[in-house]
Amino acid sequence: MSAFAGSTQSWSLVAFSIAVTVTLLLCVLTGPDSDDLAEFYTGYRSLSPLRNGLAIAGDYISAATVLTIGGVIALCGFDGVVLALSTLLSLLVLMFLLAEPLRNTGRFTMGDVLARRMPGRAVRITGCGVTIAALVPMMLVQLASTGQLLAFILGFTDSSLKTGCIVGVGALMITYAAIGGMRGTALIQLLKMVALLGSGIVVSVLILGRFHWNPGELFTAAAHRSGAPEAFLHGGLQFAGGPHPRLDMISTQFAIVLGGACLPHVTMRMFTAGNARQVRRSMSWAVSSVALFMLVAGVVAVGATAMIGRSGVTAADPRGHTAYLLGSRAAFGPVVSRPETLVLTTVTTAIFLTLLASVAGMTLACANSLAHDVFADRATAMSSQRETAFARGSALVVGAPVIALAVLVQDRSLQPLATMSFCVGASAIAPALVYSLFWRRYTRAGLLSTLIGGTLAVLVLMPGTRLVSGSPTSAFPAADFNWFPFTTTGLVSIPLGFAFGWLGSVLSGRRAADRERGVYEGVESLILAGPRPRGGDGGGER
Repeated sequence: MSAFAGSTQSWSLVAFSIAVTVTLLLCVLTGPDSDDLAEFYTGYRSLSPLRNGLAIAGDYISAATVLTIGGVIALCGFDGVVLALSTLLSLLVLMFLLAEPLRNTGRFTMGDVLARRMPGRAVRITGCGVTIAALVPMMLVQLASTGQLLAFILGFTDSSLKTGCIVGVGALMITYAAIGGMRGTALIQLLKMVALLGSGIVVSVLILGRFHWNPGELFTAAAHRSGAPEAFLHGGLQFAGGPHPRLDMISTQFAIVLGGACLPHVTMRMFTAGNARQVRRSMSWAVSSVALFMLVAGVVAVGATAMIGRSGVTAADPRGHTAYLLGSRAAFGPVVSRPETLVLTTVTTAIFLTLLASVAGMTLACANSLAHDVFADRATAMSSQRETAFARGSALVVGAPVIALAVLVQDRSLQPLATMSFCVGASAIAPALVYSLFWRRYTRAGLLSTLIGGTLAVLVLMPGTRLVSGSPTSAFPAADFNWFPFTTTGLVSIPLGFAFGWLGSVLSGRRAADRERGVYEGVESLILAGPRPRGGDGGGER
């Protein structure tokens, strides 16, 4: 039974309609010209650091992040807080290690970064394949969650309505990516972050006020109603059902920290900064925004457990994915006034915008890679107008199958898909970027081995985890082909990804290594320091 009723449901439906209308209008007004390639891919790098930073934070905080982290904090306490900190640490890794080199070497896609040292269609096509392999599972999670989330907020249970919501949001994601391009999707992300942070701060203040502004009292009340007070405050609940809980936690943290920093829809935002100083300032705003949201999400999720108890959270969803919404609703008490209804409607609209913005950003990243790295990178040069048309068409090519698959998996546990995206990012993309940007003797064979080997390692190991089978909350609860001892593949697949790259480079021979070293020395200053400033202005413009 939905915790949202009466005027909240009515106002939420009105707010969702307004949000769709406004965001579509923004995409039309800010969309690029049909023949303007740079505007479609990067928005002319005209976004200010604040707007770009909020867009990065918006891409980083997907609906899966909001719902999953809220659920883990509400049900597992300390383990959820560690998960939230790992999510923030991932963005810090991107900020301090990869952001400037990515901006210095990339133009439009991750394929541009990889091809800077090792040009060729094989590298670009493989990079596109890995981009799609990393983002499509996460897109399925976002879309399949749409029907469940809207059913919870609006109070309907009919499966055909849920399917209609998935198809409708999927059509919107294709439209946003095809019409708005980089600038249009950035504005949607900005609106989403403003709504998410603004409403979240108000709800957090209300929750803390109910517990006399004492976080200790809030956590104590949540622990008391969690069913496991000691473990809730000191850890151990999230992986208690596995054979190696401590190693399982380490594996998960590695996958989140490395994978979240390297997912292509996040790294593509580095290419929209005009210079090194702007990318640093953008990342500062992004880290600050994500840190603030993690604090807000922690208070709201713990508040959900403290006010309605673990049983109330799991009654709505066994994995606690509605904890953020339940905590927001409980903050207002049994009777909701008209101003409180407005705040609650803002919360639901922010979650809805998060769904729209997340899938739009991921669709754009896949479409850009498909158009630029596969179709445009051929012997015959493609005009800017034609490549832009291909990029827009690629949004449909990527989006249509994703919508169909999301309808098929909507009644399954979606956690394996979200986990797989992070594991592919950590096991294939992260080693490829680190080696390409910082290892002089990295070869083409090593790069292809990293991308292909790291991805295959995840695809082989993931079906054996207990997220897929062997537990009541797995994707196939009636089956049991669980043979892998960890929830995520990170502890095995990440070392394998780095090992494949090293082995492929070593087996390439000394001549190939020396050749690649010479290539790297030619671009080392570009990677580490950026392009030389023109006219002595020190701006480092491309």
